[in-house]
This record gives sequence, C-alpha cells and structure tokens, in this order.
Amino acid sequence: ATSGDGRYAGYVAYDHNTDAMSFHGGGVGTKHMEIDTAGHVTMPLQPAFQVRKSSSATQSNLGTSGATTVTWDTSVFDQNSDFNLTDNDFDAPVTGKYLLSAYIYLIDPDTAADYIYIQFVTSNRTYHRTYDMGQFAGDMSYWNLSLTVLADLDAGDTAHVTIGVSGGAAQMDINYDAGTVFSGYLVA
Repeated sequence: ATSGDGRYAGYVAYDHNTDAMSFHGGGVGTKHMEIDTAGHVTMPLQPAFQVRKSSSATQSNLGTSGATTVTWDTSVFDQNSDFNLTDNDFDAPVTGKYLLSAYIYLIDPDTAADYIYIQFVTSNRTYHRTYDMGQFAGDMSYWNLSLTVLADLDAGDTAHVTIGVSGGAAQMDINYDAGTVFSGYLVA
C-alpha cells in the first residue's frame, strides 16, 4: 500500500534511544521479534505456556486400570493463548518442535500397583515413562512423576497429560501443590 495503515503492515524498525531492532508484521504495531542492545532476542508471540492445579482441582482416588487425563485450572502464563483450560490441552498454533514438560505431585501411591505411568498424548504419538511400584517396600505418603520430551507437532495438533495405574487400590490422588505443573514452548 502507498497510503494509510497498509504502509506499515510489515516493517523493520531501529530505535536509536534503546539501541534495539524490532520486526513487525500482520498489522500496525504488531511486534514479532526484538533484538536489544545486548543481543537478547525476544519473541512476544512465541507459543509458551505453564498451567497448574489450584486447591480445588485435586483429582482423587485414580482408577487402577487405564489412563486418567490430568486436569488444569490455573494458567501461570500462556504467551500466545494456545492452552485450552476447558479441554486440558495445548493446541499447537504452528508446525514445529515443542519442548513439553510435566511434573506431577502424587499423594498415597499404592506399591501394590504393578506400575504407574505418565504420558504426553499428542495427535501424532504418545510419549510415556513407566515406574515399577514393586521396587518400594511400602506405600509412600507422596511421590513425584516427571516427563520431558521434544515433540514434533503440526499446526492444530494437541497435547495433554495422562496418568495411569495398573493394579492396586484406587487410593492415589494428584495433588494441587504448586509443583504439579505442565509447561511447553516452541523450540524450532
């Protein structure tokens, strides 16, 4: 465009006062990337999220056969608004490699269970980590599960966390402690 806002739909700007260069696109004032005077690169629209459970979101007495989707009710941050708290999943806005990480705080895991597992279930594949409960001498008051992967997601793919138990008693809870978190961001 040669007039109006259309002239600024995409541009590169240099600010002499802050010695920073920025890249804009998709409309007037939409900054996609900035390089500051020290060389730090920030991308304010880069997908990044962290969610957790509040005190009202404890999941109690998990079943002893199959997987349970971990629910989230508090967004710590969601930089590009890609996490859906209603569906408990991350919706990839673009195709890329995403680092996903979950840390789950459990109460009363049963050592009579054959195993416990944590999974990232994505549209493309499932990533999991299994824990053999028979290695413990007795029931624990609390325990933590964690999983981190670099997942290949296409635009529109989803990712969520599940916990599974095989055998034992339905006594294990997923606690709301601030340590129960799911996070992720676009790496490449």
